Amino acid sequence: MRAADTPTARWHPDPARRDGARMMQHTLAQWRAQGDRPDLWVFAYASLVWRPEFEAAEHRLAQVHGYSRKLHMWSRVNRGTPERPGLVFALTAGGSCQGLALRVPHGQVESLMPVLWAREMPNPVYDPRWLLCRTEQGPVRALAFTLSRRSPNYTGHLSEAQYRQIFAHSRGRYGSTLDYARQTLHGLRAHGIEDRALAHLLRLADGLPA
Repeated sequence: MRAADTPTARWHPDPARRDGARMMQHTLAQWRAQGDRPDLWVFAYASLVWRPEFEAAEHRLAQVHGYSRKLHMWSRVNRGTPERPGLVFALTAGGSCQGLALRVPHGQVESLMPVLWAREMPNPVYDPRWLLCRTEQGPVRALAFTLSRRSPNYTGHLSEAQYRQIFAHSRGRYGSTLDYARQTLHGLRAHGIEDRALAHLLRLADGLPA
């Protein structure tokens, strides 16, 4: 009998996955409560900008106030290892952030949400929130994946020397932290978004392999 077929596996699912599924259902309930089956907006601020894995019906340049894009989340699988943790971006409280608002037609939301959740929330480390996005076409309320500073995955302040070490050595299942940060900068610039703080961080990696 395979482990997945045992009674224990059936009746005692992984707590993280169970909590993540509960959070997804709660988020879907919040979306449904908006009434009249509206389209879903998703705020993209990092890899969702350059690798969304779904085709948005529309994307708009968007700005969120009260949160900012920071390379302040530990990654011990995708962009690093437990021995050499890497970093990924998080949306943390304070400041403002430019990104993209991606529109999902209402008829696709129920089928897309599990795909989006599997990508962003394989473990429930983010706090999903509905944030007001200002766009040239008018404001929209979008789903965003934020990170609390109380999270054990939040790095806190990192020195320039620490960033250099991470850029030089941290690599995980999907590649290096440095490659991820560079792809994000290039993806943002492709949409006319300039993140000076990120550009400054990447200058710390000058001389490292492209």
